[in-house]
Amino acid sequence: RFIREVLDLAHGRWLWSSGAQVRWEWRDQEADTWKGWLKRTTKKLLCYPFAGRAGLELLSGIEIKASQWLRNTDEFINLFRELKPDLVFNASQVHSNVAFPAVHAAYELGIPTSTFVFSWDNLTSQGRIFPEYDFYVVWDENLRRGLLEIYGKLKPEQIFVTGTPQFDFHFRPEFFWTREEYCLRMGLDPGRPIVLYSTGMANHVIGEPWIVEKIADMLAGMTDLGPPQLVVRILPKGPQGDFDDLKSRRKDIHIPHIPWEQRWLTPTLEDTWLLTNSLRHADVGINIASTISLELCMLDKPVINVGFPPPHLDPTREFDYTRYYNFEHYRPIVESGAIDMAYSEDELRQKIVNNLRNPSELSEKRRALIRKFFGERLDGRSSSRVAQALYQMACAKK
Repeated sequence: RFIREVLDLAHGRWLWSSGAQVRWEWRDQEADTWKGWLKRTTKKLLCYPFAGRAGLELLSGIEIKASQWLRNTDEFINLFRELKPDLVFNASQVHSNVAFPAVHAAYELGIPTSTFVFSWDNLTSQGRIFPEYDFYVVWDENLRRGLLEIYGKLKPEQIFVTGTPQFDFHFRPEFFWTREEYCLRMGLDPGRPIVLYSTGMANHVIGEPWIVEKIADMLAGMTDLGPPQLVVRILPKGPQGDFDDLKSRRKDIHIPHIPWEQRWLTPTLEDTWLLTNSLRHADVGINIASTISLELCMLDKPVINVGFPPPHLDPTREFDYTRYYNFEHYRPIVESGAIDMAYSEDELRQKIVNNLRNPSELSEKRRALIRKFFGERLDGRSSSRVAQALYQMACAKK
């Protein structure tokens, strides 16, 4: 674990993307005791000699050897000897801790490995991919180019562009509800506009309940438009208690339960219908630098990003999340003009009204953004392409 932490630090210091800089700051802030500061400082000092391509490759090799020498179970070694797999696939490199023993057992036995680059921000914001794999599956050409640039030893034939299965359900009619059915399930009025707010990680977006309540107050005053109804989708991957007070006080804000398997950070099949139809029947979507922005654009829905922090946020102690819009993965969305940025309360109110009245104003820019990101791969069949790619990988080493 210590080697992996130093490797991750060295990678971040070498890459030094906006996301890497923020992660560096967060870890510094978390080391708020003298023991924590000492450990953090020691790791930082140790990482600097490895903060380059040659150093990272050397440390990656050490990590692989150390994981083999220091493993505390032969479970996967014995299992793979019995099964004799042609490929070991880790379905999400960003959630790798539980997969490390399996992947390293494959390394030791000479079995090819593969992983899925789980999200569009993983390369520049989520640290080092380790161990390194024989093959990679990615969303789009942008991620493919990023992998080749950052991990210089990789060859183009090791990377398969498939689209991402997490969006397949948005394009498969068997998952669609009518607006009437959706509103009946959610307790909404199908005749009034629906504004969907999607939250971020509670510890990454301090003060979101204040923003949500401010939006609810704005909507309540738009009587000439319905008034619009506010649905809040709380990000299920993380703590959700921050909105308990709002749930009890503001019955005009609809905050549905999100059915997830928290232990594995995995959505249930039930949530597939809920997410897809929440997006399809939203008239406007609002969030802070979320993947949901892309999903709304796929369905040609107006998107507003909140670009101002709540007034009680202390910049000396709490992260100003407006910096997310300068992250390498998100900046192209802001620059595309496909979404509206609101940098004040008055601007947010104005953008909501304008998008409810003119939902198609940015349609062409939204379509252009999605074409640039995904080409023709938003067809509900990315999962099939992933399966086909895995088959090709398994055959490649035979």
